[in-house]
Amino acid sequence: MASSECMRQRYGAAPAGRQRQMGFTLIEIMIVVVIIAVLASIAYPSYQRYVVKSRRAAVAACLQQHAQLMERYYTTNLTYVGAAAPNCEASLASFYNVGFDGALAARSYAIRAVPTARQRDSLCGTLGLNAQGVRSITGTGTLAECW
Repeated sequence: MASSECMRQRYGAAPAGRQRQMGFTLIEIMIVVVIIAVLASIAYPSYQRYVVKSRRAAVAACLQQHAQLMERYYTTNLTYVGAAAPNCEASLASFYNVGFDGALAARSYAIRAVPTARQRDSLCGTLGLNAQGVRSITGTGTLAECW
């Protein structure tokens, strides 16, 4: 009998007459849920900022690409009048409205990207680019942060 008692203790078997309960208590599960919630509440806003920043970078690249197309059009026609409207990739269409800022003139244009309600970008707001290559923003940030 002594050897069977020793084996029970060694391999985790419960002593005779007692049942060993396995599993987690409600308190342990609640602590894990709270820890996960705290981590998620810290990580999610950071993730959202990076998503906004990546969309902003994509639309800034689109504006610069269209400015190059406008310069090619001017080189061929010696005017900006009649140039095609800016067209960015379809994935940006629901986050920015890209278009000319006013009418095209013979020697000037301005392109702007206005964020929609789905792109909450109070840091930069509307991004703009004109024929002289001057970049602009309407938000509270700096040009270095937004472009």
